[in-house]
Amino acid sequence: MSTPKTAPSGVPGRATLSPATRLGPVHLVVTDLDRSSGFYKEAIGLKEHRRENGVAALGAGGEDLLVLHEEPTAAPAAGAHAGLYHFALLHPSRLELARAARRLAATGTRIQGASDHLFSEAIYLPDPDGNGIELYADRPRDQWPEPLEALPPGGPLLLDLQGLLELAPNGDSRAPADPGLVVGHIHLHVGGLDDALGFYRDVIGFEQTILTPSAAFVSAGGYHHHLGLNIWRGQGAGAAPVETVGLRRWTVLLPDQAEVRRVRARVEAAGLGHEEQAGGFVVPDPWGIPLVVASAVAP
Repeated sequence: MSTPKTAPSGVPGRATLSPATRLGPVHLVVTDLDRSSGFYKEAIGLKEHRRENGVAALGAGGEDLLVLHEEPTAAPAAGAHAGLYHFALLHPSRLELARAARRLAATGTRIQGASDHLFSEAIYLPDPDGNGIELYADRPRDQWPEPLEALPPGGPLLLDLQGLLELAPNGDSRAPADPGLVVGHIHLHVGGLDDALGFYRDVIGFEQTILTPSAAFVSAGGYHHHLGLNIWRGQGAGAAPVETVGLRRWTVLLPDQAEVRRVRARVEAAGLGHEEQAGGFVVPDPWGIPLVVASAVAP
């Protein structure tokens, strides 16, 4: 297990990401591509956009939301290391979340929990390899708690799952996911909040929205969070071992190349290595988790 690297000091002042920032495809390592693709099509309602050489891209008919990379010998993502807690698919309405819940019930898909965060309602479940998934819908912004940290002291409320199901008739249970489905946020296990915020807030440019003793949440444009960070696997957790199921990389999409250049300049000023790719670049976080920073507009 490798030791994470702290972002160097000397980072420029906290310039923030454009309010138009959004998330792009999430890349996951899975052990059986047929099994995983079938799960995401049947239980989540995605479509397979293309498949080649052990890689399948899925979505709701528009942009890719999820890219699965088959590694049959990958080990389970168990142990006290950094990595994926869950990735979250944001539904365009509460009705669409209700239809997603109907689909889970009709396919007999096991869920791990269901929560009401006041700003959103969410259902949690694993994929066949144990990769965490959140299916959620936001409440209107004028109903979000102010400040966002003003949540119930005991944590999230239980989701009224029965009330949610009543929104959608049984006939919706096999309907595909709505084309408005997007990647809403990512939540990571990390080895330290200071190092995580030093990278994702101070270098990349997300703004801090919620901070607790064991978790931090950051976003762009005033969203409740595009990224969650927790130390629930232990302070000082290291990087994930190689050939492990889990997050291969994730994507932040900026509105144009000028924004990509601004973030790249902060990465370079921090002395962090990065690799160029079409439309942007890839930079690892302090635990080696690759972050793709790219323009939403093709170069």
